Amino acid sequence: MENNTVAQKLEALVKLQSIDTKLDQLKKLRGDLPDEVQDLEDEIVGYNTRLDRFKAELDELEESIKNSKTGIKDAEKLIVKYNDQQKNVRNNREFDAITKEVELQELEIQILEKKIREAGENIEKKNEEIAAIEEVIKERSADLDNKKKELDEILNDSQDEEQKLNSDREKATKKIEEKLLVYYEKLRKNLSNGLAVVSVKRGAADGCNIVIPPQKIAEIKEKKKIVIDEHSGRILADVDIEAEVEEKPKRTTRKKKTA
Repeated sequence: MENNTVAQKLEALVKLQSIDTKLDQLKKLRGDLPDEVQDLEDEIVGYNTRLDRFKAELDELEESIKNSKTGIKDAEKLIVKYNDQQKNVRNNREFDAITKEVELQELEIQILEKKIREAGENIEKKNEEIAAIEEVIKERSADLDNKKKELDEILNDSQDEEQKLNSDREKATKKIEEKLLVYYEKLRKNLSNGLAVVSVKRGAADGCNIVIPPQKIAEIKEKKKIVIDEHSGRILADVDIEAEVEEKPKRTTRKKKTA
C-alpha cells in the first residue's frame, strides 16, 4: 500500500466511519428481527427433535403391547395344553406339577395384561404431549413466517444500498494501513455506538463529554499525527470549526460618550 500522509489517513478513516455508520443504521432498521428469526428457528428445531423422540417412544409402547398380546396368546395355548395333560396324569405328583405350570401361565397373563394397561395409559399421555407440541410448533411456525416476511421486506428495501455500502467499505479499507485498521475495528466493537473516528465539537470529542485540552485540539487541526482521545480511545480526526465559532462570545463595541 502506498505511503499516505496523516491527513490522507484521517480522511480515509472518516470515510470508513461514515460508511460503517450508515451500515449500522441499516442494521438498526432490522432491530431484533434477525435474532428473533434465529431464536424461533432454533426453538422449532428443538420441538421437532422432542416430537421425534416422543413418536419413537410411542412406537416402542405400541410394540410392547403387541408383544404382550402375543405372550398372552402363547400362555393361553399352554394352559389349554396343560389342562389336556391333566386328564391323563398317572398320579397326584404329576397333577400338582401341571397345576403349578397352569398357575404360572395365568400369573404371566395377569402381568402381561397389566403391562398392556400401563402402556395404553402411557400412549394416551404421549399422544396428548405430541398434540401439545404439534400445536406449539404450528404457532411458532406462524410467528416465524410473519417475522421472516417482515425481515425480507426490510432486507429487500435496503439490499441495493447495503451492497453498495459494503462495496465502498471494501475499497475504503484498502486505503488504510493494517495496524490502524485493526485498531479501528477493535475500537468499534468496544464502543456501544460504533463511533471510533470522531470530530471535536465544542471542545470535547463527539460522543464523549470530557474536554479536550487546547494543545491537543491544535494538534488535531494540524493533522500531522494521529491523535487519540486518552479517555475513550477514539481517533480524533477533525475539529468542528463552526461549533468553535459559535462558542466564542461576540465582541460588542462601546459607544463613545458625547459631551
